This record gives sequence, structure tokens and C-alpha cells, in this order.
Amino acid sequence: MMTSLEPPVPLLDLGAVHGPLLEELVRDFERVLRSGQFILGPEHDSFERELAQACGVTHAIGVSSGTAALSIALLALGVEAGDEVIVPAFTYFASASAVTSLGARPVFVDVEPERFGLDPEAAESAITPRTRAIMAVHLYGLSSSLGPLLNVAARNSIPLLEDAAQAIGASDGGRPVGTQSAAAALSFFPTKNLGGLGDAGAILTQDDELASRTKLLRVHGDAGNYTHVALGTNARLDALQAAFLRTKLRRLAAWTEERRTLAARYRQALAGTPVALPPDPQGATHTYHQFTIRAPKRDALADCLRERGIATRVYYPRTVPAQPCFADLGHAPGSFPVSERLAREVLSLPIYPGLRPEQVDRVAREIRAFYERTPAGTNADGGNP
Repeated sequence: MMTSLEPPVPLLDLGAVHGPLLEELVRDFERVLRSGQFILGPEHDSFERELAQACGVTHAIGVSSGTAALSIALLALGVEAGDEVIVPAFTYFASASAVTSLGARPVFVDVEPERFGLDPEAAESAITPRTRAIMAVHLYGLSSSLGPLLNVAARNSIPLLEDAAQAIGASDGGRPVGTQSAAAALSFFPTKNLGGLGDAGAILTQDDELASRTKLLRVHGDAGNYTHVALGTNARLDALQAAFLRTKLRRLAAWTEERRTLAARYRQALAGTPVALPPDPQGATHTYHQFTIRAPKRDALADCLRERGIATRVYYPRTVPAQPCFADLGHAPGSFPVSERLAREVLSLPIYPGLRPEQVDRVAREIRAFYERTPAGTNADGGNP
């Protein structure tokens, strides 16, 4: 086993992200502590207003996690037990578990091979009289191609919900995510581009009525004075997380540009290698939550990089319908060919604010060296190199 004498390159270094903010974050903590208001309240309300402005929407509703954002948005859209929601087969598990938490059924369809978003034709073919919502998931910081999905939703009078947990700040056709659909869900899990120091999430919407309903549902359906007018849940956002997120939100645009600069350096350094680089389509803004390549001999490459002190991660090593808990749905191998191929090929490389350009160069150098020693055999599209 070969090892590197150079310092390791982590997939994400939250110390590098938070270090420059330490004094401000401590002041945020002290301010909230002195206020005595720890759930919702003025700090939280200020964050909602600032987030809505930053995302270009009328309403941003803070909730306890990205998963809560999805489930509450679905509930607000009228999804009930026994209903169906169309979900891409290649996504994080929460996209589907938010559906099952309501007693509804996720109907999995394949993704398209460029942006890895929900395939519009497959989605429309999967619609039944029980379909109550279509969920578009934006993976790795890049928006799905929303136009065709919005058309499918409009033709069938079914709301489109965006799972934008990985894509705050992303846009498609010059429009930010969350501005064209019924609603979008954000996650502020610590590893996200805008991450809390704990769990948090938000729902974005332009719809006044939907915003009011989501605010009601996050507090047990309590309309005030312990009068419960709907069956909601407890999914309130902590004031402390709101305070931390306000401080970090002010840096988000600069952090996104830093990610894009690092991604451009990866692109230049990896040009001509057997790996397929992340799509960066014209008219869309990729925020590079992950820099995810598609790599021949993916697992061997990941092992090689790990031996040389470079961390990588596979997001995600299997499709959601292939998860053991969904075995009863009876999806056989080959049911979702694009999603299954992505699960075999995707590999996320280190990218985060504070990653140094020379570290990017080192990662790319090791990838080049791997393929020089180990011919790819086939390219990431499955054909001959």
C-alpha cells in the first residue's frame, strides 16, 4: 500500500469554513443567550426575511431540517396517506422518506443523463389518478432542467416541489431555484453550502397561502392560544441556528464564487482524463455543493486516492429503490438504467471554501497518475475511450 507524506486533503474542512467567523459566531451565541428567546422569535424572523431576499422569493419559512421542509411542503400541498409522489430514483434517501412519512407512496422514475435530474418523459408516464406531486431534485449544486418539468406539472395540474437541499443559490434559465415551482425545500445541514451548526432547513415559496399553511403545520397546526386547526408536527427552527445562519448567509455569495473558481481549476487540471466532468450548462448557475465526476474504475480510483491521503465520497452508491427498505416495491435491476449507472460511476472530490488551489492540483495530479498506471478501459459513458 502506497501512502503520501503530504498532509491529507479532506473532503470538507468545516474548521477552514468557520475559523474566520469564530468571533462573530460567539457573539451570535451570546446575543441569543441574553435574549432568552430560543425557538422562533425575532432572530428567526430576521433570518427568514434575509433568506427570502437572498433567494429571490416572497416567503422563506424556517424549519428544523431539510427533511422536515420536504414533508411539511408535501403536507401543505395536500399530500395524504395513499397518495403518490413522483421521485427520482437517484437522489438522497430523504427525498423519498419525506413522502413515506406522510403515508404516501414514492413512485420512482429514472433521471436524465446530463444534469441527473428527473426525466420529464419518464415522470409524465408515471402519472396516475393518485399522483399528488412531482418532486424535482437538484443534485450536487446544479438545478435540474426545470422548464420541461414545469410543463409536465402544468399540463397535468400537479404541483412541482423542488428538493433544493444541495442547491441554494443555483439557477436555471436565469431564475433562482424555488422561484417558479409551488415550493422548494432547503437543508442547512452543517455540510451544505449554507450550513448551520446543527440541523435546520427552510421552505421557499411565492405562494402566500402555501406559506401560511407551512407556518401553521410546523407548530402542530396551532393557530394560536392552543387552537389546533390542522394536523401538523413540531418542526420549528431554533433561534440559535437562525443567528448562525444569518452570519453565514452574508458570506454565501462569496463562498459560491470561491467554489466556482475551484471547480474551474479542477476542470482545467482534469481536462483530457478519462473522467466525465460535472455538467455546467449554459444558462444555469452551478454552485458546486459537490464536485462530482463520473469515473471509470471508480472504486479503485477512490481507494488509490485514499491511500494518498485524499478523501472522496460516493453520493450515492445505490439507487433509492434499491435500498433494502423499498424491496417490497419489486424494482428489478435494470429498471432505472441511468440512475444505476450513476451509482456505479459518481465520485465527489474535495471542494469547500478554504480549499487551496495547490490541493486541487494535487488531487488532479493523483487522478491523472492513476489512469496512467491503470488504463480506464472504458470511459464514463460506457464506450471505448
